[in-house]
Amino acid sequence: MAGLSLLCAAGLLLLLAAGGTIPPPEEAARMARFVLHNCDWGALATLSAQEGLRGHPFANIFSLSDGPPGPSSGSGVPYLYLTDMEISVQDLEINSNASLTVSLAQTPYCKKHRYDPQNPLCAHIIFCGSIVKVNDSEAGLAKKALFSRHPEMESWPKDHNWFFAKFNITNIWVLDYFGGLKIVTPEEYYSVKP
Repeated sequence: MAGLSLLCAAGLLLLLAAGGTIPPPEEAARMARFVLHNCDWGALATLSAQEGLRGHPFANIFSLSDGPPGPSSGSGVPYLYLTDMEISVQDLEINSNASLTVSLAQTPYCKKHRYDPQNPLCAHIIFCGSIVKVNDSEAGLAKKALFSRHPEMESWPKDHNWFFAKFNITNIWVLDYFGGLKIVTPEEYYSVKP
């Protein structure tokens, strides 16, 4: 039990070292950037193209990164490392539209404050948009962002034809306080520092 407490404390220190202090609720764009930068994975929802599920929502967990850990090192762009062999990627080949949810519930922050993941104070962000492959000039940035947080990715089987992609954000909803969702435009989101 003491080991778990130490692990949680260490995780909180990493969270605070990585992203600094949590922004106040009135700074929704900063909160969105902060949450994304401090999350290592998210739930990606697609419209299924699979037999028996066609047209239904389908959510799956994906590792992601907007940049190496540390303050002010996030670009705000959610990068992913994908393969056409993955079921959600097959959905995206038919319809690239998706939503991506990230939550501070995966960090020690909510546990420390005893916030249930559904509690609005355990902030979560919902992005809508589409998944696009990155071009050659952006691939190095995506690789650095992902492999710095997910070093195991470098050793994944080469015959799976992995590629770098990004979530092209068109809409953002922030739930970080009581009173409902806040809408943030992509322009507001990219203009602030996390």
